[in-house]
Amino acid sequence: MAPSDASNDHFADMLAIRAGEIVELNRTNMDAMSWDGDNETIYSIRVFFNESNVVAYTNFSLFLLILSYLLLSVCGLTVMRGDAARLVMGPLQRMLKIVVKYAENPLAQNASKKKDEEKVAGEQLGNFETEQLINAIGKIADLLRKCWGVAGAGIISSNLARTKDGETVVFNPTVPGKSVYALFGFVAIEEFGRQLRVLDRDVMKLINDVACVVHNEVYRWALGDSGQCNKNLGGAFLMVFRIGEFLEVQEKLRIAADVVFQNPSKATKSRRKTSKRQDRRSSTRGNLESGKTLQLASLPGIQTFADRALLGMLKSFAGIHRDKHLKEWQNDFRLGAGVGAFKVNVIYGMDAGWAVEGAVGSEYKIDATYLSPHVNMASRMMGVGKQFGVTILLSQAVEELMSRTARSKLRHLDTVYVKGSSVAQRIYTYDARFDGVDFFLFERSPEQADAQAEGYTPSFWDSDQDLRSMRQHVTEEFMEKFRAGVEKYLDGKWKESTELLQDADELMLHAVIEEGYVDYQFDDVGARLFDRNAKDDEITRIRNDFGDGACKLLVKFMQSRKCIPPSDWHGVRTMLSK
Repeated sequence: MAPSDASNDHFADMLAIRAGEIVELNRTNMDAMSWDGDNETIYSIRVFFNESNVVAYTNFSLFLLILSYLLLSVCGLTVMRGDAARLVMGPLQRMLKIVVKYAENPLAQNASKKKDEEKVAGEQLGNFETEQLINAIGKIADLLRKCWGVAGAGIISSNLARTKDGETVVFNPTVPGKSVYALFGFVAIEEFGRQLRVLDRDVMKLINDVACVVHNEVYRWALGDSGQCNKNLGGAFLMVFRIGEFLEVQEKLRIAADVVFQNPSKATKSRRKTSKRQDRRSSTRGNLESGKTLQLASLPGIQTFADRALLGMLKSFAGIHRDKHLKEWQNDFRLGAGVGAFKVNVIYGMDAGWAVEGAVGSEYKIDATYLSPHVNMASRMMGVGKQFGVTILLSQAVEELMSRTARSKLRHLDTVYVKGSSVAQRIYTYDARFDGVDFFLFERSPEQADAQAEGYTPSFWDSDQDLRSMRQHVTEEFMEKFRAGVEKYLDGKWKESTELLQDADELMLHAVIEEGYVDYQFDDVGARLFDRNAKDDEITRIRNDFGDGACKLLVKFMQSRKCIPPSDWHGVRTMLSK
């Protein structure tokens, strides 16, 4: 029994629980019934309840409720954080990466491209404002890369990095240029003036069709940013195969020299070969130009690089004559009178050496370009090549950089002073014709063409179907006769040279016409085609169209002087026109 004055604490002590878990309930008869005035007996009841189980259940429920609130808050914050990262922070970080990457390398591919490819199928870029913004930044970066090219990369990079007192300063386009080494190539559309007159506004479509082929092949064979189109000059394009900056080239040469001269016997052989090659090939060039050419020729990998540069040009020649869009121009009535007589054709000129790479202009308009006598020489090569009637003309500087296999396919045409230059140099061509060649038979997918370019070896010059077909009219007999004629010409034996070169020209005509490389109906003209005394207009036109232009040019030059060389002749001819 509990004492009458027991309290909550008394029972809590007895049960060893907290006092708050004991609940006291007091009731009297006044609470249970109406008060009866006659009944004066009053009593009360005190009851103590043990609420420990109820308290434990309530506490557990409150714990679960608080835990649920906590988990719900965490989940909500996670979802909101994910949305913030996906819609705000992620795009901002991508935009920052694009800017940083483009500042470091303006020629880099669009930094958002890879991310876009990883997007879930069906999700379109531009659903949100941030995605639209990053898309715009990516496009701007891509446009800058394409518009400025290699020469403008330094301008963009240096300006993005220009700061003063920790703040970015005003854009300055006229930053100092850089001295670089490169191979320069000009590509020009033949008879462009006529095409411009007859096509009017549509001439832009023709130029872009040609540019698409040329740019693709140059970029493919240069393996990326080393080969770029610098600018368009009317119907001509300047292509630049960038070897590297002056200091980069010097460092590569130093490393190569350290490797070579670790082996004394190998170094001696190398010096002997270099000395012989210098005596044989550089006797007609100035000392300064010879030094620079020899310096480039000793760069590791330069032969493959130069081979690829020429292949980019030759492959673009083949591509132009099998491109479906360009073939459609044959049926344009304005160009071919509706009988398919017109064909798009291009000519090339190449030189190698140094240039100043930078911007020319003012704050209103600037052009990223290359300033160099070698750029001008590449343009001169293109003009001289037209005089010789060849598709592509290479300077001696380019020939010296190429592999032995590639050089064996070139033809030495002459040794000249190009107009505007005091440097005597040998000029070469890679014989290429489209007459009688169906380049569509050798068409490849872009993936196959890329794989072919990546797997290049010198044996490619003997195995590639495009190269063999465009050069199928050149026979060994012709090459031997032509080499002998040029050798006599350079030695001053012009009468003998004239006979040899005329024989070589007839061999070319025989290969092109009688072996069926050209589908042409000659009727009675064919009997007199090889008669050197026949001088009528039709015979002359056919010989000019299908004979060898270099043979005709040299023979004409010697005959204009009655096959007697000048008294001061030393094997170099001065070109009187560009």
